[in-house]
This record gives sequence, C-alpha cells and structure tokens, in this order.
Amino acid sequence: MIDKATPTKESVAENRWLKPVAGRVLHSSLWRFTRRSVPRGVALGMVTGILVPMGQIPASAVFALPLRANIPAAAATTFLTNPFTTPPLWVAAYYLGSWMLGQKASRHGPGMPADTGWTDWLLHQAGPATLTGLVTITAALTLLGYFGTQFAWRWWIARKWRRRQELRNEMARNGPILEDSGSTP
Repeated sequence: MIDKATPTKESVAENRWLKPVAGRVLHSSLWRFTRRSVPRGVALGMVTGILVPMGQIPASAVFALPLRANIPAAAATTFLTNPFTTPPLWVAAYYLGSWMLGQKASRHGPGMPADTGWTDWLLHQAGPATLTGLVTITAALTLLGYFGTQFAWRWWIARKWRRRQELRNEMARNGPILEDSGSTP
C-alpha cells in the first residue's frame, strides 16, 4: 500500500523545482540495484555521511547523479553516522590526526586561560588534527565499503548460482518433483 504522502514518479517529474533535472533524477540506473551502482552508492554514502555535517541524504542524492551511484544505497549508508557513532568517530579522528601531524594529543585542551587557550587550541591543534583524521578515516571506510560491497555482491550471486546448479543436478538425478494436490481420487 502506497502512502498518500509518497510522491509518485509523475509528481516528481512535474515538480517545478525538479522539472529541469527530473529526467536525470528519475533515471532507472540510479534506483536499480546493480553490481556497479550499489558499491558506488555505499562509497558515496560513507563520504557524505562522515564529511557532510548536515543534509547528508540530500547531498548523497545530488552527488549520486554524476557518479551514477545507487541513491537508496547512498542514502542508507549515511545512517552509519548517527548520534551514537559520531562522537567516538570524531575522537578517533582527533587522535589519529594528532598522530599523523606529529602533535601531542591533549585530553583536556591546553593549560592556558580559557579566554585565549580554547580557541587557539581548537583552531591550531584540534581543528587540523580532527580534519586530517576525518579525511583519513573517510578514505579508509570508503575503500572498505566499496570493495566489501563488491565482494558481498559477488558472494551472493555465486551462492545463488550454486543453489540453482544443485537444484538442476537434483532434478536430473531424481526427475521433476511432483507435489501432491492433497485430494484423494
């Protein structure tokens, strides 16, 4: 059952804001689950989910257009960053970035007065370190998501082929399986 609030393909095509790009947005390759578009969508969702602080789903949908990525996969992957996972991610990014930049990570900020110390620490140590760490973590998770999705896709297809071949072999050995209709003559 389709909800009344769910837009139809026709309503999206006729929307005055989407009309200039409706043909591209509604292209079936962006919505179909294929072995090429899904890994692209997962990788794109990782990038927008981690690096875009707000509006992650619209950003992933917009970036999916030129990349020919699967929009549902990109949108769903952005949910990996949420209120429970973002704080540990940012802390890990800060420590990783501090290590990469050769800075000593500080747990409590600088030992300076609050009026100048925190802003100086935020702009000159925490900001660059966190950004460096976030970009590094994003690159690693993007590659892991892309190749992991490709591997999972191939494994799933190979399993389906194997089951289909086993069924064919079983039918060749035993003949077709006829089901009893349940009625007596």
